[in-house]
Amino acid sequence: MTAPQKICFGFVAVIAVGTILLMMPFSTATGTWNNPVVALFTATSAVCVTGLAVVDTGRDFSFWGQLFILLLAQIGGLGYMTTTTFLIMLTGRRFDLRHKIAIQQALDRREMQGSSQIIRSIIATTLFFEITGIFLLLLVFVPDFGWDKGMWLAIFHSVSAWNNAGFSLFSNSLMDYQSSALLVLTISALIIFGGIGYQVILEMFFWLRDRLRRRPQNIVLSLDYKVAISTTLFLLFVGTVAFFFVEIRNFKTLENISFRSQFLAALFQSVTTRTAGFNSIDIGSMTTAGLFITIAFMFIGASPGGTGGGMKTTTIRVLSSCTKSILQGKEEVLLYERRIPLSLILKAVGVVVGSVTAVITCTILISLTDPGFDFIKIFFEVVSAYATVGLSTGITSDISIWGKLILILTMYMGRVGVLLFMSALLGDSKPSQVHYPEEDLLVG
Repeated sequence: MTAPQKICFGFVAVIAVGTILLMMPFSTATGTWNNPVVALFTATSAVCVTGLAVVDTGRDFSFWGQLFILLLAQIGGLGYMTTTTFLIMLTGRRFDLRHKIAIQQALDRREMQGSSQIIRSIIATTLFFEITGIFLLLLVFVPDFGWDKGMWLAIFHSVSAWNNAGFSLFSNSLMDYQSSALLVLTISALIIFGGIGYQVILEMFFWLRDRLRRRPQNIVLSLDYKVAISTTLFLLFVGTVAFFFVEIRNFKTLENISFRSQFLAALFQSVTTRTAGFNSIDIGSMTTAGLFITIAFMFIGASPGGTGGGMKTTTIRVLSSCTKSILQGKEEVLLYERRIPLSLILKAVGVVVGSVTAVITCTILISLTDPGFDFIKIFFEVVSAYATVGLSTGITSDISIWGKLILILTMYMGRVGVLLFMSALLGDSKPSQVHYPEEDLLVG
């Protein structure tokens, strides 16, 4: 198999195993066999770190079912190739060139050298943030539920937040804790760092380490770091302001709570909208403007190399820089005094075209299978599935079986990436030595 086919097949294999485990009687709260469609949907949502659910995770699954969901989300967040490589490293085996190429494509890296080191760094970073999140969330849950249940709630929500999975053991997600600054800030930090990319976190660590040690040399921060950090901060600020002013007069979301809770809810909504899936307000009660803002932020998504989905922040920055260059009459695209290669621009265009095509197609199909739902709710559900967000207006469990199967395929395409998915279907492309003459075309 080619590298894209190996990655895509790996996710299918993990989903299949997860489906079988979640079908077992010991995975359900009632002790009976689970519905195969429910098990398949939940396993896909967990592996694709989406968080969409057709049943109540905390009520309808037993401890073992919840544990399986958490493990699937952990594997999905790390990525199939990262998990496989880590297991190979534990056994002491060496991986060949094909495996290195698959790691390169799975992690969206430019080079193949240092694969084992980057895998170790990813595992260490994941453990550090998840354990830190567990200790902070213990301060929230233990006073309310005691040590046993409080510990499990802290573990589940910390792992789910870091992997941008969005699964919660509460029926209304985190709405009961919308005024808890400790929980909101802890979950938000886990979501942001989990979705910003491991390479960015490592660069941030080395930069802080050298600053604390007062080393004279200056670290040259990569373009990935600059774009991911600046775009993330900009989207967080714009999202917080937008949600605050759009929902401030909506008595079903923000109007009837204190200003402190309003600010925390708007901030949390800005964070979780970009692929996390938790919510501290009722999504189904949001205004139409709020839903469209949420759709836009979901579609943009997180940063490359992280646990989030969507088009990615770098894609939107490259395309916005292309627009800026056209308006300024330039013939090259610049970002932070660096020229963007044509191949990267073509890839960004391909991601957008492929993503828009997938979302439109799936929206049309579900509109045909479930014509009783409003368009905005169907569109919201499809974008949430494709961007692996997990937010819902409350229609997920009511969608027909065919609609659920379409959402399963949508989540899968969103997790593996539309370009990688198409590459796996079409096979390796063959380079061509033929060059055709250039000719102008009217555009716009």
